[in-house]
Amino acid sequence: MTVLAFDGVTAIDVAGPVDVLRHANRFGADYRVHVVSSDGVDVRTATGVRVRADGAARHAQPGGTLLVPGTYGEVDAHLDHDLLEAAGLLAVGADRVTSVCTGSFLLAELGLLDGRAATTHWRQVASFAQRYPRVALRPDDLCVRDGEFVTAAGVSSGIDLALALVEEDHGPEVAAEAARAMVVFLNRPARQSQFAVPSRAQVPRHSPLRAVLDAVAADPAADHGVASLAARASVSGRQLSRLFHDEIGTTPARYVELVRLEHARELLQLGHTVAVAAARSGFGSDEGLRRVFTSRLGLSPTAYRERHRN
Repeated sequence: MTVLAFDGVTAIDVAGPVDVLRHANRFGADYRVHVVSSDGVDVRTATGVRVRADGAARHAQPGGTLLVPGTYGEVDAHLDHDLLEAAGLLAVGADRVTSVCTGSFLLAELGLLDGRAATTHWRQVASFAQRYPRVALRPDDLCVRDGEFVTAAGVSSGIDLALALVEEDHGPEVAAEAARAMVVFLNRPARQSQFAVPSRAQVPRHSPLRAVLDAVAADPAADHGVASLAARASVSGRQLSRLFHDEIGTTPARYVELVRLEHARELLQLGHTVAVAAARSGFGSDEGLRRVFTSRLGLSPTAYRERHRN
């Protein structure tokens, strides 16, 4: 694997996948990792940790897998010309091109993702969609594969991506051993949503939303339509939607669905049946729960229950 590092890169976007490959080597894999920069000079991550470059991008051996990591915030500015040139050069010679977090911006800027499905970090979804309308963006997915291109949503999903590559290259046993050695979860579905339920602690105590969020958490199966929630907050439906957008970054319906999904997952992990989980979490029917599970997690409630129950 060739990793393209640069000043300001997110440290875990580099270290996470590289650690997976090095652990995989202990169990029979044969990965060789080369970290390169656009000019061959060592770089500093966003946290100030220095990363040694094995050489310049133009000297990298062709073939293998390219990993383009992400960075914090710099995608809002003009992308560095030398970095783009290095990414393009490496991508042309690679058998498989991957990115973590906002590394997808570099690939999209080069036109490599045009007409392809891809994902990126959830905070940058709107910016990505506006800048690269030719990319079929899947904002909810942790990892998206389209041909030889694989994009991961960000941070820890780089580890998910690397484990998936190990499983593809060397089988599930080697991937499982690497995950076990790192004490990480192996089988997190690639299509699992990167959007967790927003914490109620993020919302100011004086906000009308506090009472709404507390009510949803206390009884996910209750009536939590917009009219009901707006009445609880003593605001109009339009005001409620604006509050959810401004303070949580989602819609009332999406928030309620996420809370219900989390509750259903907990019930399934405790060994409850799909029918019980559907009823107690507010989905109403097995089919309603199954539809949301398949859409957001990429697997059925039954499969989730068997895989994760305590």
